[in-house]
Amino acid sequence: MLAAAVLSLASVRVDRGHLTLLGLGIGATAILLNPLNAALAGLAMAIGQLRRPRWHVLTNATVYAAIASLGATVAIHLDQSGTLTLGARLVVLVITNLADIALVALALSIRTGESIASVVRHNLTVSFYLAFAYFALGALLITYVLDGSLLGYFLATIVCVLALALTDTISGRRVRRVLESELSDADRHLFHSRAVEGVVHNLRNHVANAAGYLKEIDPRRLDPADRESIETAAASANDAVAVLRSLAQGATPRVAYALEPVDLNELITRGLGMARPRARTKEVQFALRESPENVKVRADPLLLREVITNLVNNAIDAVPAKGHVELKCGRRGNGWPYFSVSDDGPGIADDQRHHLFEPHFTTKEGGTGLGLFMSYGIVREHQGDLVYQGSRHGAIFTVTLPPYSE
Repeated sequence: MLAAAVLSLASVRVDRGHLTLLGLGIGATAILLNPLNAALAGLAMAIGQLRRPRWHVLTNATVYAAIASLGATVAIHLDQSGTLTLGARLVVLVITNLADIALVALALSIRTGESIASVVRHNLTVSFYLAFAYFALGALLITYVLDGSLLGYFLATIVCVLALALTDTISGRRVRRVLESELSDADRHLFHSRAVEGVVHNLRNHVANAAGYLKEIDPRRLDPADRESIETAAASANDAVAVLRSLAQGATPRVAYALEPVDLNELITRGLGMARPRARTKEVQFALRESPENVKVRADPLLLREVITNLVNNAIDAVPAKGHVELKCGRRGNGWPYFSVSDDGPGIADDQRHHLFEPHFTTKEGGTGLGLFMSYGIVREHQGDLVYQGSRHGAIFTVTLPPYSE
């Protein structure tokens, strides 16, 4: 049980969640212990998660105990000679992992309000199944080396250390991939913003000069036909100056921070409410997950609402009829508040991913391709990050912002 508790302490982040060494412990426990001891060991595995919310710890403890006890019960029925054969151990591991996947999907469905099918599409990815296979192999090795001797414990420790090292390597590669993607997005957005600003600045100067000279012409000295032409030209020049000024502000939004902290829970609730009429036409189902933690930020609420509106509208347009869109709010491990918008649409193809935050890039018919571009600029002006995660089974856009400081 002490070993099971220790295995829960190591945790590294992967694509959609965290990997711990609990997969090793649950599989080995199911094969080596009786159902009662396996259940107790499963309860001990939740000790390393005491820093998380109480409901999270209780749910995981119950799930771990149920899975370990089920696997141990199957092992007892398959044990005919006092020692499980390789085939029997594999059967126990398969049943244990299937039960784990089923309970995880059920728990996420209850927690988020999503259907189990939606949870499966969003979370049970190829990397998810590979992680289960990886831990099943490690658990199988531990059941052969852990024979109660000091050598057995030493070899089992080596297996766990190697598993942790490999898991950390997987996490490191993911972090590098995410950082490279974010850096690439930032570079492209900066390049396009500067290009737009430069062009707009030059054009605005020239058009403003033309408008100024047109104002100096006295229309009373002109015949009616020329007077109408001059007035039309002056109005068009003034309109062009206004449009160019607006475009310059859109390329690099000017943030007007509110005097009071902005609560992200309130923002996403309001954003969801504003999007409901658009969602009704497709019977899109919304799920809202507010955070019980403090998620206040220093921000321009008007601009952040524009970001939320853009992301939610994109999600509604991406999902099929009666699809699902989820808004979630919380805090990162570093204390930074975030909100995310996820959907069960087709996601972004890999060959289009690097165009995602470019101006005029769009995957929907009739789209302008400016929503994500401007949203990215707004978030960066807030010193935050807007990142994309997902696959062909859905998209997740996450906005992370610095916490409010007095």
